[in-house]
Amino acid sequence: MARVVVDVMPKAEILDPQGQAIVGALGRLGFSGVTDVRQGKRFELEVDDSVDDATLERIAEEVLTNTVIENFSVTRISE
Repeated sequence: MARVVVDVMPKAEILDPQGQAIVGALGRLGFSGVTDVRQGKRFELEVDDSVDDATLERIAEEVLTNTVIENFSVTRISE
């Protein structure tokens, strides 16, 4: 068994209204110095040894990510 993390983030050129709302809220709460926030998604998958890296890439690209507006990275976590 392995743990796999798929991080999904909006592409740099895509407006991130949730991230902008967080920046505004941080300022109102007294946290200074934060100039930008990008909000993404994190998926953790438990997979058996039969799931290869190519399959994980396909899962991330075809199921977990809207590749028109998002980028992703796949990382196997050693435990």
